[in-house]
Amino acid sequence: MGEWDAIGDAVTGGMLARAVEPSAGEAGADGHTHETNCLNCGAPLTGPYCSACGQKAHVHRSLKAFMGDFVAGVLNFEGKFWRTLPMLAWRPGELTCRYIAGERARFISPIALYLFTVFAMFAVLNFNGTFSTDGKPDIKVSAKEGIKTEIAAEQKAVARLVAERKSAGNDAKELARLDREIAEKKAEVDAAQKLLSGKSIITTDPGDDAPDWIKPFIENAKENPEAVSLRVQEAASKYSWLLIPLSVPFLWLLFPFSRRYRLYDHTVFVTYSLSFMMMLVITAGLMVALGASGYAGLLFFVPPFHMYRQLKEAYQLGRTNAILRTCALVTFAFAAAGMFAAATVAIGAM
Repeated sequence: MGEWDAIGDAVTGGMLARAVEPSAGEAGADGHTHETNCLNCGAPLTGPYCSACGQKAHVHRSLKAFMGDFVAGVLNFEGKFWRTLPMLAWRPGELTCRYIAGERARFISPIALYLFTVFAMFAVLNFNGTFSTDGKPDIKVSAKEGIKTEIAAEQKAVARLVAERKSAGNDAKELARLDREIAEKKAEVDAAQKLLSGKSIITTDPGDDAPDWIKPFIENAKENPEAVSLRVQEAASKYSWLLIPLSVPFLWLLFPFSRRYRLYDHTVFVTYSLSFMMMLVITAGLMVALGASGYAGLLFFVPPFHMYRQLKEAYQLGRTNAILRTCALVTFAFAAAGMFAAATVAIGAM
């Protein structure tokens, strides 16, 4: 048995050595390997890249080579980023056309850019306090001060109405009107105080007429508003890709009988457009964080203009045709956003 064990150890050791250092690419002292066959698929090498799988013919096993690959990857992405971003902002239709036509190496792919902007958007929103990370509503200091001011004003209005009621005498109509206004003001104060404290302000009673399947969701939202809010935020982040399939059919409706454009073309258009819209959200969030919230509201007027330029250039439309389709696309965008919001709320409630 000892002889067979020795043979087995020798075979195992040889296999491990080949796994760590393939014989087809023995590494020298500098970590450079010399291959005759591709280390990824085994195909014969005839140039600097494998003709079968595209991997580099020669690989390195050194820290210097690793850092070189890292720097090359960063610079490659950065180069694509600075070629893609200006065109996405000002010539979105041309960017869409050039990518569809086959210029893939020059620009960031639509889905890669979309995933990057989704990540960046939620990071900025979390940093800015729009979304919280602990499940509790995070209200900005300026918003808190505004709510406190509103509460103080409503309380003064209640005190004034109470004083009027005392001096109203026995006029039944006047007393009824004042009682109604006092009750409304007190309800507004109570709702504002709940909002300020982060408590639920959901007061809707499902009632007997509501479907049985929706009652547990409403009760859950009333009893655990913080948990539901956190789950809705997580759903919005996790299922953000849903915006693409929700939006593509609406864009197709703008060209229902056209054989020139395929669903792929509409998908590229939608994905680049959504990426730009998320960049606007990122910009608005940064402006709010820097105290320029008043100017951030002006970004609301950018999307229609951007949609117009992208439609006009990507689909080679005339000015009037592009304007009409832009109006329809803006309406469709609100519809798709509403469907996405409903889906994320439903997922969060469940």
